Amino acid sequence: MDSLDYLRFALALVFVLGLIGLLAALARRAGFGFPAKSLKPGGNRRLSVVEVTPVDGRRKLVLVRRDDVEHLLLISPTNELVIERDIEPRANFADAIKQAGAEADGGKT
Repeated sequence: MDSLDYLRFALALVFVLGLIGLLAALARRAGFGFPAKSLKPGGNRRLSVVEVTPVDGRRKLVLVRRDDVEHLLLISPTNELVIERDIEPRANFADAIKQAGAEADGGKT
């Protein structure tokens, strides 16, 4: 292989990557892909993912906040399950841990 073959390979790679980028831009203009218009600017969003915790290789616990109310969901590839709904968000996580520990001790501490 000489340097001309390497040059051809590099040019072919640049051409294919350019075609992929062009097709992606056209698909996005046509409305395929992520809907950028669905995002609201700044703090006007009503829906957010607070936390995601993997349970095992296939399932995740997801804490979702909607209008200052949180919902705990168990998500797997085959189904979704609402574990708890209408959870009041706590301002400070450390205070929530202390309160949960006090409730578990029966208020002894």
